[in-house]
Amino acid sequence: MNAINISDYTLTLGSQAKQASAFMAKAPAAIKNKAQRRLAELLRTHVEALQIENAKDIERAVAAGLAAPMVDRLKLTPKVIETCAQGCEQLAAMADVIGEIIGMREQPSGIRVGQMRVPIGVFGMIFESRPNVTIEAASLSIKSGNACILRGGSEAIDSNKALAKLVQQALLDAGLPENAVQLVQVTDREVVGQLITMPQYVDVIIPRGGKGLIERISRNAKVPVIKHLDGNCHTYVDDPCDVAQAVKVADNAKTNKYSPCNATESLLVARGVAHEFLPQIASIYASKGVEMRCCPEAHGLLQSYMKNRALALMQQAQAAINNQSFESPAFHLVPATEADWFEEYLAPIISIRIVDGVDQAIAHINQYSSHHTDAILTRDHVHAQQFLREVDSASVMVNTSTRFADGFEYGLGAEIGISTDKFHARGPVGIEGLTSLKYVVLGQGEVRQ
Repeated sequence: MNAINISDYTLTLGSQAKQASAFMAKAPAAIKNKAQRRLAELLRTHVEALQIENAKDIERAVAAGLAAPMVDRLKLTPKVIETCAQGCEQLAAMADVIGEIIGMREQPSGIRVGQMRVPIGVFGMIFESRPNVTIEAASLSIKSGNACILRGGSEAIDSNKALAKLVQQALLDAGLPENAVQLVQVTDREVVGQLITMPQYVDVIIPRGGKGLIERISRNAKVPVIKHLDGNCHTYVDDPCDVAQAVKVADNAKTNKYSPCNATESLLVARGVAHEFLPQIASIYASKGVEMRCCPEAHGLLQSYMKNRALALMQQAQAAINNQSFESPAFHLVPATEADWFEEYLAPIISIRIVDGVDQAIAHINQYSSHHTDAILTRDHVHAQQFLREVDSASVMVNTSTRFADGFEYGLGAEIGISTDKFHARGPVGIEGLTSLKYVVLGQGEVRQ
């Protein structure tokens, strides 16, 4: 497509979405739920076909030299598809909030004033890599009575086309307009430039991807943007804590999956438990090939532990096999730089710092965090409550893995993304994040005096 055709194409998408949004806003809950359940059914009956299309994307990504974590994001495994289907069913089972009136109060004049929850209208979603986002965005759009225009990354174009086709089939089967969910069918970046400057058709833009993408969209958009820039998540191991539990959670928070934005990137450890905790978690990280970028104190502690451990193992080995060398499993230790405290690695790398206690941990997090998700592992109720109150992040956790920062895990059915903004929507953006409130006023002939 040339520039003129791209402009016409994008305007057509916007016009069709606007028309469809009027139908979606008044669609009965039963019909929207029918579309969700039908989509879940179609996903389960098209697993093999979806994987064939997904394999094309993966083959291209590998050939292009895309980093392993990025290739991992592309994969539509049967488990991923099943999770998408379950998300649709979870949304269908949830109460419909559209049209709900809250806070109705009678005023001295006799009028009654409240607020009604209504759809936003049309949202544009721009995302990279993960094709399952197509289903999450579509299903949330349907449930919240909106229309949406989805523009996935070029690396997942075949997967996204196949998924969008199922979405539109589910809409038609339920009696809803197929243009309520539209996927941009071309990979030309000019579509994005057009989409974010069409306030006559698009009510909000939601970018979900790398920091560069989100900064560019936020800078150039002429419509409101719901965004998060990156996921520099922290796990703080407090004194006191259950060390065995802390090791288990810190391991999961980092190594369960390296590529998501809710993986822990920085580990803070209270000095009082560092000598017991750090060697245990470092041994696990080392066995999984995780590079540890450490503050001087943590670096010295772990180097000392490595030497003592190597000496003990060597003595054991030499007792069994005389005069043969023995090499201890390597720890991947690197001195941390100031930049490491800000970094979202999305890779088997973690920064580690020893802190005085909860006050210094909170100060570190509020200075370096991306305000996405941060967790404390502690036995101290007062410390836990202080952490919850004072850490300025979209999700704050106690004694659990940051990997739970997810709309599906929060019971939202799915998420459109995780917002680190402080207005309208914050944290995993589910149904309510895709709605607005308007005032409703009920009277019986009252007039203002």
